[in-house]
Amino acid sequence: MDSITIVADSNISSLDAFFNASMLGQMPEQTVNIITVAGRDINAQLLADVQPDVLLIRSVTPVGEALLANNNSVKFVGSATIGTDHVDQDYLAARNITFANAAGCSKHSVAQYVLTAILTLRPQYWQQSTQPLTLGIIGLGNIGSTLAQYANELGWQVLGYDPLLPTSNTNNASLEQVLSQSDVVSLHVPLTDKDTTNPKGSDYPTKHLIDATTLAVMPAYTLLINSARGPVINARDLEADIERTDRQVVLDVFEFEPEISESLLSKLAIATPHIAGYTVEGKLRGTQIIYDALCEKLAVLPVLSMHQLLPLNTYLWSELKAHPNRLQKFYDIMHDDAALRSKLADGQIKGADFDQLRRDYHLRREWQW
Repeated sequence: MDSITIVADSNISSLDAFFNASMLGQMPEQTVNIITVAGRDINAQLLADVQPDVLLIRSVTPVGEALLANNNSVKFVGSATIGTDHVDQDYLAARNITFANAAGCSKHSVAQYVLTAILTLRPQYWQQSTQPLTLGIIGLGNIGSTLAQYANELGWQVLGYDPLLPTSNTNNASLEQVLSQSDVVSLHVPLTDKDTTNPKGSDYPTKHLIDATTLAVMPAYTLLINSARGPVINARDLEADIERTDRQVVLDVFEFEPEISESLLSKLAIATPHIAGYTVEGKLRGTQIIYDALCEKLAVLPVLSMHQLLPLNTYLWSELKAHPNRLQKFYDIMHDDAALRSKLADGQIKGADFDQLRRDYHLRREWQW
């Protein structure tokens, strides 16, 4: 192979640094051609025309037969994100196409987003003298378990539910207990459905996990946060619930994303444009993981680490715990909320505006754990 052609979502961090000189430094006889495209513009015609060897995506590009049926060149697909519901892994396996995703890349970023949302809306829970917050976590994978660690550091009680994991100190409650006994419920589940190709997930479908029935179990004071996948919540049922209970709800993801209706947006306590994982560290970690996987596929040693690209970070978790009044210095979540609401026009936020906010987002920094 004299050259490698890569089609990549232009929103992947540090593409050239990882996938050009560094990756092929050990293979000087080869060249790399990186074609960057907006994630939603990666389509079957483009791949049929370009015939790339490698496809690098984030969360907005569905990958399966519809995308790859007329392509015979792709041998590796890497998703620089945690979720995999947009990728038909069975189809890729049948085509002998290697797939890698960036599991865990933004676990601290998203956990810190959730903490910021909680403490922006319920600042009293910083105080040790206050009755400790009971945090319900649905889904205890990389993000949910990391969030539980932060909650324990703050002296909060954690009620966790994950039917795919064994019982533990964190995975300690039923779904009904989490919904009915928590001050805050945070969702951290993959998107699965009864007809999913994932047999493990199909026993516990998460599409519309939060609907009129489950919302009715939650007390009106319970804050609901979704930074997982939009369709985990039935948007119509959520609107009706907020009308009835005046519940505080924080959404970073939306059922009909990238479009958001004004009727839903107007009812939310905090709304952000799917940027919970958008930190410098989270993005670089995602790129690093798929870079390492591609190097393994090509049988070359990785020669670049994300730490070589990271600017100095002075944001410390210990400092934030000692000085909670500095929360906005660490992350002003209401700025992101205002930016999203500013795009409202003609009764909705349009997909192009939603995507632009994500593309142009000024990446925040993670707190050093």
